Amino acid sequence: MIKKEELLEAIAECQGQRNPNAVTCYKLASYYTILDHITDASKKEEPVRSYSLAPPPADKVYYESDTEFGNKVQNMDINDVLSVMDELMETLAVINPRLYNGVMRKL
Repeated sequence: MIKKEELLEAIAECQGQRNPNAVTCYKLASYYTILDHITDASKKEEPVRSYSLAPPPADKVYYESDTEFGNKVQNMDINDVLSVMDELMETLAVINPRLYNGVMRKL
């Protein structure tokens, strides 16, 4: 089993390299992913979830972002935003299938 201390040492070693290459970056990403899963598994308490039967307020904004895209879509109708995003994703599937597949995995 991998210990947290060993992961932290490996992360420090990768971060200490003077001229990191792609392999170093891949290792570092893997180490951080494993570290996240180890720390998640060590948490014993489940977060308390609360639910409400009341509908959400109509004037509440659910998506907040400081990006240009976030500011643009913040007050738009979700159907309008999704129709534009659907066109974008169709184009992306043709132009860059690898990026398209990555986005679809995230969704």
